[in-house]
Amino acid sequence: MANRSATVIAYLRVSTEEQSVSGLGLADQRTVIALEATRRGWSDLEFVTDDGFSAKNLSRPGIAAALESLRSGDASVLVVSKLDRLSRSILDFVTLMDRARREGWELVVLDLAIDTTTPSGSLMANVMAAFAEYERQLIGARTSGALQQLKATGVRLGRPRVLSGAVTKRIVDSWESGHGLSAIARALNDDGVPTARGGVRWYPSTVQGVLRSAELDAAAWAT
Repeated sequence: MANRSATVIAYLRVSTEEQSVSGLGLADQRTVIALEATRRGWSDLEFVTDDGFSAKNLSRPGIAAALESLRSGDASVLVVSKLDRLSRSILDFVTLMDRARREGWELVVLDLAIDTTTPSGSLMANVMAAFAEYERQLIGARTSGALQQLKATGVRLGRPRVLSGAVTKRIVDSWESGHGLSAIARALNDDGVPTARGGVRWYPSTVQGVLRSAELDAAAWAT
């Protein structure tokens, strides 16, 4: 691992909307961090700013440059005045904490007392990580439950299949020959023809949907 410099990166951010409401957002963040730096004796403080960027993700030039300095060992600490200046996603934040641990730098979030340089601050970071893992599990459970419910109602999951032109022509020809929807569906089922979504059962409504789609396609070609 590279030798760490004593540089502390103070990260500041305001969104475009926050700029329009108040021009003091960056100044307020700078003041809070500068006071903390004085208290801790951080003499080498480098301010990095993302001006006019949201916190929906980490795709910002300022934070990208800061993380590269931390990774390379040109800085040793990343400090923000509030968590939402860094990220509004707990999952993104936990990813950053994991990166800090792997790369050997420290993370300080003043409003939540998260400070990986101290035992109590590390405990708070671990609590955040636990909540993030809980959130991941909830999302996974909800997604799995929703998929199972769709399967139970007969919805085929995955990429929809496209009905072949031959099957569409067969349905249209049968309809134009005077066969009803039920008769067409019964013939398709007897021949084991799969539906557009890979289903094994045709219904009059399914056949009607194919006819309607074919009619719309024909109208589009006519225009």
